[in-house]
Amino acid sequence: MVTPAKPIPDDSDEHRREHRQRVLKGGAIITGISNSEVSCTLRNQHEDGAELKITVEARVPDRFLLYVPVDGIAYRCEVRWRRNDRIGVRFTGTEPKPRLHYG
Repeated sequence: MVTPAKPIPDDSDEHRREHRQRVLKGGAIITGISNSEVSCTLRNQHEDGAELKITVEARVPDRFLLYVPVDGIAYRCEVRWRRNDRIGVRFTGTEPKPRLHYG
């Protein structure tokens, strides 16, 4: 009887606890500062978080509301890491579409 081969671990994902599905969704980071918005793109996502692409000059606080029009949901987010034009966030809850967002 032959035992099945074990998959070789992918070291690039060793720090992730869950597989993130690749996506390409537009989003709006809504900060608490004068209800300003920063456009972003979701690059990958899972139920607990996502990776966002932003402009390098963007000022994003450690906690914010991320509205994703395609999902019709606003995710409360906490920044877990930052690298150049990318930030990793953890979802801490959801809210309905913000009234202030016109999209």
